Amino acid sequence: MGKMKRLTHIDSDGRAQMVDVSAKPLSKRRAVARGKIRLQRETLDLIARDQIAKGNVFATARIAGIQAAKQTAQLIPLCHTLPLGQVNVDIVASKDGAEVKCTAQTIGQTGVEMEALVGVTVALLTIYDMCKAVDKEMQISDVRLIEKIKAPPDSITS
Repeated sequence: MGKMKRLTHIDSDGRAQMVDVSAKPLSKRRAVARGKIRLQRETLDLIARDQIAKGNVFATARIAGIQAAKQTAQLIPLCHTLPLGQVNVDIVASKDGAEVKCTAQTIGQTGVEMEALVGVTVALLTIYDMCKAVDKEMQISDVRLIEKIKAPPDSITS
C-alpha cells in the first residue's frame, strides 16, 4: 500500500483546524464539478414548457448554484472565504434527467473545489425542490469533482 497523506485539517493533537494558507503565493484556481438528477419524462416535459408551479426550474437552479458557491465558507466550517472571480452553472437536459456542471474560479491561495461541489449540489437540490410535487422518483447522483487546476496568476484565459 502507498503512504497515506497527512490530513491537513487535523492538528498534531487530533483537533480540527483551519489550514493556514497565508504564506502560499497567489495562483489561478479553477475547479469543475458535475452531478446528475434523474427525472421522469413527464417532469422534463413540464420543465421544457415552463409549467412547473414554482417557476422556471433551470433558471432558478442556476442562480441557486451560483449563490451557494458564494456561500461555501458559511456552510463548510473549515473552508476559507474566497473572492470568487467567476461561477458558472450549466444545466443540460437529457432523456432521463439533467446534468449540472459548476465551474468556480478565483485567484487565491487555496483551491475552489468545495465551491464547485456546493454549487452543483445546491443546483440539483433546487431542481428537486421545485419538482417534488410532480415527481416522486427523482434521484440525485454522481456528484463529483472532474477538474482542478492551479496555474500562475498571469495565465488567465477564459
